[in-house]
Amino acid sequence: MIRLLTVLVAFLIAAPAMAQQAPPRWMTLPPTPSLPQAQASGVVPVNGASIWYATFGSGSPVVLLHGGLANSNYWGHQVPTLARNHLVVVIDSRGHGRSTRSAQPYGYALMASDVLGVMDALGLRKAAIVGWSDGAIIGLDLAMNHPDRVARLFAFAANSDPSGVKDVGKSPVFTQFIARGEAEYRALSPTPGGYKQFVEEIGAMWAKQPNWTKADLARIKVPTWIVDGDHDEAIHRANTELMADTIPGAGLLLQPEVSHFSMLQAPEQFTADVVRFLERQW
Repeated sequence: MIRLLTVLVAFLIAAPAMAQQAPPRWMTLPPTPSLPQAQASGVVPVNGASIWYATFGSGSPVVLLHGGLANSNYWGHQVPTLARNHLVVVIDSRGHGRSTRSAQPYGYALMASDVLGVMDALGLRKAAIVGWSDGAIIGLDLAMNHPDRVARLFAFAANSDPSGVKDVGKSPVFTQFIARGEAEYRALSPTPGGYKQFVEEIGAMWAKQPNWTKADLARIKVPTWIVDGDHDEAIHRANTELMADTIPGAGLLLQPEVSHFSMLQAPEQFTADVVRFLERQW
């Protein structure tokens, strides 16, 4: 009994120090979730590529667009909740996840056109767009150039030009994400050995795109929230605020204690914000 009490006392003394050593959640990269069972899935031939999609639930349509180097599985925490009241569509961007690519150089306008191709194939004239990182940039392109197809836009962790991106080379979380991206690419891609070339080619896009002016952003008239984590290691806060200030009527939301990977780090918080946005009356 005395021995047990000694162990318990030692644990109670050590517990606060152990808690202090735990990294804050914005410095973590929780596991990539799995998607729930889809109602339907398949590929759509668009612009010379085969673009993979899956659908869940029913109701007003919501399209979820993932970030660069990632895939639709990253939405695994959000889909079950959103599918209660919406037809949720996830799409693997060209060259990502289960989708193929063509010989055309990567570009956000091209990937936005891919999204429209999937929407056309599914008979969706208009949808709300929820995008993360590259997916948010694709959403901004759609809102800017195809406003008749976008009901509203939740743009998380986007940048409007290359100067809005930080140097992530020293970020341990981003380094871990890039390594995970390679493993997931090998597991999902129709071309599993092509990750190095894939990263080089999409990196060439990131160096030049997007490159929107304030006048370009001011053309966006669909209801928009510009959203980011308060500890985003990839996006400069000033660029986030510039977009929110420039897009007419846009809301600005900073999610607390999360980084570029908010949907993994605080999934309930992220999902609740998306639901609040989708239910917002304009």
